[in-house]
Amino acid sequence: MSMSAASDEQRTRGEGASGQPAGGDPRLDALVQRLPPRLASSVDYLLQPSSRWVRIPSGALLVVGGVLSFLPVLGIWMLPLGLALLAEDVPALRASRSKVFDWIERRKPHWLDPSVPKNDRT
Repeated sequence: MSMSAASDEQRTRGEGASGQPAGGDPRLDALVQRLPPRLASSVDYLLQPSSRWVRIPSGALLVVGGVLSFLPVLGIWMLPLGLALLAEDVPALRASRSKVFDWIERRKPHWLDPSVPKNDRT
């Protein structure tokens, strides 16, 4: 197997098969693992390279929902989640996502620590 074929195969696999995080960033994977199990599995699915055609519309709808957060059912929480999903496919957003993860590592490192309980609200 050639080197490019092996790297392409690793990129297209999810976390379970290759040991790589589905989103490509171990910090994103650490945050996803802190989610409740059903939500974490849904986000893992969306971050898989093969889910691009589901991820892009989902991210766009979440961004629109976040902008319309003044409506009763929608919330501002939808905006960062939608931007994080879109960052997988938009290089300009990927750089911003990396800056946000850098900030989280400096200010809230316990968010990325798997030994901290999930219900820790600080």
